[in-house]
Amino acid sequence: MTLRGDDKPWYKEPWPWLLMSGPAIVIVAGFITLWLAIASNDGLVTDDYYKQGLAINQRLQRDRLASDLGLGADVMRSGDQIRLLLTTEKGTALPERLVLRLAHPTRAGQDQAVSMLAEGHGFYGGSLSAGITGRWHVIIEDPAGKWRIQGDWQADGEESLHLSSRPEK
Repeated sequence: MTLRGDDKPWYKEPWPWLLMSGPAIVIVAGFITLWLAIASNDGLVTDDYYKQGLAINQRLQRDRLASDLGLGADVMRSGDQIRLLLTTEKGTALPERLVLRLAHPTRAGQDQAVSMLAEGHGFYGGSLSAGITGRWHVIIEDPAGKWRIQGDWQADGEESLHLSSRPEK
């Protein structure tokens, strides 16, 4: 009986490399995760959450005023052009300008504020600075910030959006 000696060095064997590949992959994935955490903007975290909490009553008051005026809006989009029809139940005088804010739920860098100019009979027009796809939070307000109407819009599926200041029954 003769024993066969294996004369290959350790680095030519597959098992050490297979065993070392697991920890090596975890280290590389850790560095990628660290880079993503540093490089990306976390739009959901705010530094002044306390001040934002104090401003809730002011925002609710603006919503109540819009409800008292009976305001409603229909937002229509065609490419980068956006139009809206503002209606009121009480015959309130409509402003010459409106501000339409489109807020992305997770990426604050994509938010847009569109200045809407009156075109007559409650119609307003403006242009988007960038295309919109996906879900957006829509806020329509007067330039003085006295009232606002808001709602959510799935811009991919719906070309138009109806907003009402009255609660749904």
